Formats: sequence, C-alpha cells, structure tokens
Amino acid sequence: MVRRSSSHDLRLRMQIAQEAARLIVDTGLRDYAQAKQKAAAHLHARQTRNLPNNQEIEQAVMERQRLFNAERQRQALRELRSQAIEAMRLLEQFQPRLVGPVLTGSADHHSPVTLHLFAPTAEEIGLLLQEHRIPYDLNERLLKFPDGRSEGFPLYRFIAGETHIELVVFPERSLRHPPINPVDGKPCKRADIKQLFHIIETTSQPREVDTYARG
Repeated sequence: MVRRSSSHDLRLRMQIAQEAARLIVDTGLRDYAQAKQKAAAHLHARQTRNLPNNQEIEQAVMERQRLFNAERQRQALRELRSQAIEAMRLLEQFQPRLVGPVLTGSADHHSPVTLHLFAPTAEEIGLLLQEHRIPYDLNERLLKFPDGRSEGFPLYRFIAGETHIELVVFPERSLRHPPINPVDGKPCKRADIKQLFHIIETTSQPREVDTYARG
C-alpha cells in the first residue's frame, strides 16, 4: 500500500512539473511558484504536499522546449544572447554580468535579458540611459542571499528592439557576493562578456555555465 501510494505521488509530482512547464513555455509565465499552483489546480491536486521543486520545473521546461520548440528556442536564445552582448558593451563601465535563463540556456522568446551591474550609485545607470535617450522604468527587485538576509536593489527596465532588458544595480563590493538563484537555492551564476562569448562560440548547451565562477 505504501509502495502504491509512493508511486502515485511520484507520478502526480511529474505531471504537475510537466503541466507547470507547459504554462511557462506556452504562456510566458515566469513565476515558478505560481506555475506550480496553477498546474496543481488544473490537475485537481490542490491539496498535494508533494509539489515539484524549482529544479524539477526547470528540467521539465527544458525538456518541453527540446521536444516541441527546439529550433525556435535555439534561435530565441541566440538572439537574446546577442542582445545581452550589446547591452553589456553599452554598460561596460559597470562590470555587467549576465544571469538567469539567458545564461543557463533555458530562455525563450518570452524571457528578458537580466544583467547585474555594479556602481557607486544607482543614479549613474539612469544617467547613462538618459544620455543614450533610452526610455526606462525604475523599480526594485528583492533578492535573497546565502546568509539568510533579503535586500531590495534598484531595477532598471527598458526595451531594445523586441527584447526586454533588466538591470539590477548592486554596490561595487557585491561583485563577489551573488544572491541566491531561486531555482536551485545556490549562489547564482554570473558571466562577464568574455565568458558569454566563450559560451556562444563553444556550445549552446546550458551545462557549459557550470564551469564559471559564481561572481
């Protein structure tokens, strides 16, 4: 009986992960927690305590992309990484680091390019964007750190062509102290422009980023 129950729980966990991945890939929903809850509701499993974790969701997302949108996803990833390079060149003085799905390889046409910048003051980013006549929105992003603290950081958003660009601004001292990746709970991986060129030139596989330092 226990074995049958465990087998049922495992199948349900996988089904929820696959349905969450469908929502993420097909609709552009980027909040994994929300995708899990919607998937559980769709499968009439609201009361389950056996929801998949974020890593399982991301694996299901990448599997769905591979099965149904492989070429389209590869093309979108190439375009997003090209836009990331252009943005990093523009923001070179702020030591830009690429993070998130565009770095790991799970991004698609719904994904923004997210850069971490390091500056004495956040206002310097706004001044540079104004100098280049780039309209932007200014918000805040709350991030968690390995020491357990949470902190809000300035978040600039603008659009380049059809690509949404996000700039999270950190103090310069934070270059070697990345926040937690919400997918796996580990310090998030960051890549500078040289590392991004290396990824583009050598492979399109997301595992390549595992060789890079988290800084």
